[in-house]
Amino acid sequence: MEAVRRYDILDTPPDGAFDRVAALAARLFDVPVATVTIVDSDRIWFKAASGLEGVSQIGRDPGLCASAILVDGTTVIPDALADPVACSNPLVDGSMGVRFYAAAPITTPDGYRLGTVNILDTRPRTVSEAEMATLADLAAIVLDELELRLSALRTVRAEQEWRRAEQAARERAERDKASLAAFASTLQRTLLPPALPTIPGLELACHYQTASPQDVGGDFYDVFPLGGGRWAFFLGDVCGKGAAAAAVTSLTRYTLREAAQHHEEPEAVLAALNTALLLDASVGSRFCTCLFGFLEPAADAGFNVTVASGGHPPAYRLHARQGGGVRVEPVDIKGGMLVGAFEQAAFASRTFHLGPGEGLLLYTDGLTEARLADGTMLGERGVADFLSRRTGPADATALVDDAVALIHDLPQDAADDVALLALSVPTTQVPGSPGVSASAHTAGAPAPVDAAGPAGQKD
Repeated sequence: MEAVRRYDILDTPPDGAFDRVAALAARLFDVPVATVTIVDSDRIWFKAASGLEGVSQIGRDPGLCASAILVDGTTVIPDALADPVACSNPLVDGSMGVRFYAAAPITTPDGYRLGTVNILDTRPRTVSEAEMATLADLAAIVLDELELRLSALRTVRAEQEWRRAEQAARERAERDKASLAAFASTLQRTLLPPALPTIPGLELACHYQTASPQDVGGDFYDVFPLGGGRWAFFLGDVCGKGAAAAAVTSLTRYTLREAAQHHEEPEAVLAALNTALLLDASVGSRFCTCLFGFLEPAADAGFNVTVASGGHPPAYRLHARQGGGVRVEPVDIKGGMLVGAFEQAAFASRTFHLGPGEGLLLYTDGLTEARLADGTMLGERGVADFLSRRTGPADATALVDDAVALIHDLPQDAADDVALLALSVPTTQVPGSPGVSASAHTAGAPAPVDAAGPAGQKD
């Protein structure tokens, strides 16, 4: 129980990283239900659940997960009705009718089992040793996420302590200065946000697609509030792919969201991320590219945007032309270096106004590295040329729709993950009217997805 409390994970909001592990387990094993659970003193709490709606926790006794954490290896119950303990479980003798259950413990480096990654089916079945090894790997990925989350929390807390000490010294030397506000300590917990927020006067749209349903992607994006009417957004790409890249993505996301609460300049946010990646030994030699920006409503409509680059391809700003069509301008930011590659990395930023009828498109290199019919890459010029040929408005949903259509119209599927994030200011705005948000997310490459989301899918 002390180990469970150490990770501070119980009763936290839904988290994209853990949700993706549950969804991946359900796909890999072709089961209707897969869960990530933490065993508390008197309950089984579901951190993530695929195929199990409306259930956040169940009693510990009689419990399948509570029994599974009593052993070091994986637990397999081929037929729950034939098991003397499992047969009385409410998931087995209830309306759900579970017949098959398998679990791998989530084990800490010091040997404590926090919970399990579980797969459940409504029919008896058997699994191979290789499949059980895969389930154990998924449990290890969950533990990696917990460790990285804890590492990011400790890094931010250490910075907070340093800043508190610095402020205390300044207050002692300059007693006429007012006390600064306390640092916020809440970490925002989403690898991919389940939905984009609603921002008055702004339209948002996004798209995420992995190159393969068997790989966990390393692209990331987010939009979140900072208070006082200000917002932050970011989009980036961790080098490589798979579980190791996804673990770095998790650390990156937590650090960016927390650092944004304490810095007024986006370059300082990227510098904090650079330090966190270099200090965490588990990251190894992995680095990332990133665009990070602040949004602030402008007095005369639209938004003032400040964007910093950490070695990422330029965003594209689109201006609506009178009579139709758009003008495309790359948001070039000179001097931004890779994040997490060099101790003395330098970052640069650019500030501009996003007015009515204008849009901004951010993307990862999966878009520019998509192949044309002759085998050459689309490239930044190809993306700019494609956008300049658009005849519709520069609104965010249309930008994402068109970019997704471009990907699916190419002769080859994207060989890398693709993340898109678009922002736009409507041409006509009613004071006090809410913003518009559209979000799309798919874990695999083959199925086209539009900016309104797949049919029947909740973000």
